[in-house]
Amino acid sequence: MKTGLFFLLLGYVLSQFYRAFLAVLAPALLTDLGVGADDLARASGYWFLAFALMQIPVGWALDRMGPRLTASVLLAIGGGGGALLFALAQSALAIDIAMVLIGIGCAPVLMASYYIFARAYPPAVFGMLAGIIVGVGSLGNIASALPLAWSADFFGWRETVFALAAITFAVAIAAGRFVPDLPAVTAEGAPRGSLLDLLRMPALWFILPMLLVAYAPSAGIRGLWIGPYFADVHGAGGAGVGQATLVMGFAMVAGSILYGPLDRLFRSRKWVVFGGNALGLVCLVALALWPQAGFWNAALLLAAVGFFGASFPTIMAHGRSFVPPHLTGRGVTLLNLFSIGGVGLLQMLSGRIHATALASGAGPAEAYQMLFWFFAAAQIVGLAVYLFSKDRLD
Repeated sequence: MKTGLFFLLLGYVLSQFYRAFLAVLAPALLTDLGVGADDLARASGYWFLAFALMQIPVGWALDRMGPRLTASVLLAIGGGGGALLFALAQSALAIDIAMVLIGIGCAPVLMASYYIFARAYPPAVFGMLAGIIVGVGSLGNIASALPLAWSADFFGWRETVFALAAITFAVAIAAGRFVPDLPAVTAEGAPRGSLLDLLRMPALWFILPMLLVAYAPSAGIRGLWIGPYFADVHGAGGAGVGQATLVMGFAMVAGSILYGPLDRLFRSRKWVVFGGNALGLVCLVALALWPQAGFWNAALLLAAVGFFGASFPTIMAHGRSFVPPHLTGRGVTLLNLFSIGGVGLLQMLSGRIHATALASGAGPAEAYQMLFWFFAAAQIVGLAVYLFSKDRLD
């Protein structure tokens, strides 16, 4: 089981890499293909939406077919195939299609791990294990910063993505060999249910909106906007963008790991999530008020947004605590659908907001100011609904 989880972790490292690598490749894609930031915002949104929509079939597959086949097949066909198409891309349309495929391929790897945690480990440690795998897996976020910039400059962006496709195929093959298949909870006399049973649970109604917006600002900014923002507003080159993305990436890793044990320390999941995201909201408001505050001031504020926005494992643990055992696969994937789907929707809307602001005559700083206000407003709505959620520890 440990070997299988290791390869699922490597798959999640790739998932974190692919959701964030457009920010660093943006200058090269603009030069070679004429693909601008707003086009990449759409492509990034497609990745998250494809990832989110796949959660429904992935949840069914985990409960019926198990994590081994679900994770390995999708990662090989979608992740490896999509990366190969990306490396061969000659247009914005090809980039869009490649990102959709990569999103499909990355969709099962984290949920396969969570499925194993929920089925094979005590409920009390779910949040901690979820935080550890997200934190360690976020090394992919780090690799998609300065290391990717160096590789793209030295080898070329196409060659780098070809290598990533090969790595993705290799991880998928290893996952097919080593990931364990736990017995399905569908035996004679076992309780049955569906996604609708989960959606009828009032306890989840106040958690799902928080999932929709909690991860969106840090994922959207780190996944794309941080690069154009520092280039357009602060005049940063490739090295400067790499430094800023690296700082934010490390902050997201630290946040994912540190959130894990806080629910047991404070004996609450709800207030850990609420307090952390409220602090992230303060940082977003500061960026919206002072978008030209200086390179390192902006970098540190964005790092704080990434750190406090890393509450995903704790919100997942909060929601999972209300999910019955026979719906574990569909439960964790439903929660993930809202989280990743929220990123995709807000990312696509952010591209429109940025483009509209520029078209109306706003300068670069004012356009990004609107972007930060947009993310802040979404956080306010999510926090307001989450106030009514029921706290629960396993």
